[in-house]
Amino acid sequence: MDISHNSQSSNIQIPGVQRYDFQPYESNGGSIVAVAGNGFAVIAADTRLSSEYTIHTRNQNKLFPLTAKTVLGSTGCWSDALALTSLVQIRTKIYEQEHMKIMPTEAAAHMLSILMYSRRFFPYYVSNILVGLDIENNGVVYSYDPVGHCEKSMYKASGSAGPLLQPVLDNLIGAKNVVAQKCTPFADFNKERAVSIVSDAFISAAERDIYTGDTVAINIITKDGCEARKVQLRKD
Repeated sequence: MDISHNSQSSNIQIPGVQRYDFQPYESNGGSIVAVAGNGFAVIAADTRLSSEYTIHTRNQNKLFPLTAKTVLGSTGCWSDALALTSLVQIRTKIYEQEHMKIMPTEAAAHMLSILMYSRRFFPYYVSNILVGLDIENNGVVYSYDPVGHCEKSMYKASGSAGPLLQPVLDNLIGAKNVVAQKCTPFADFNKERAVSIVSDAFISAAERDIYTGDTVAINIITKDGCEARKVQLRKD
């Protein structure tokens, strides 16, 4: 049976018949960058919330602390991001009450993967990055696709400006295709160096992505707790 014309039949206008299209997803923009190192983890996200050419707010924080050593960054469809992050925060508190201890970062990463995979047939339209410290107090970064596939790495960028931010991280942190020298700039990599790289990457991305801008909220996680900083970006 030939069904080659079925895709075109949905565009046929029938007189007297009204069609109502339902679009459950909307991209509200935003970008996230995360970097991990020995004894620290840094995650940053811009604060612009928009749809197409409309800016809804310039001061929306997209970082959600789960514990003192774990932070979740979420962007994309903002309604889905709020629904998912609120569920994750509730599960984190339930874990703490049932087990009488703080949920480790590895457990939080596994839980988030399960929650997203359970909605694989109608997935959350979000880009998630979860960062924190492992049991040895070293930084870890977990990134996800919309159906919950998890990848562990030392740095990651996602969101509307992800394709612009990731090459910067590959060059300055991963040293991809960089010729090794005796005096390498990666030898003294620490949290201040990571914050500087993240800030510079966002400043560059804001020049080319209209959905990324205004302010960058930065969370720096160490064994002493979570420190919050802000970096101003262009506002147009």
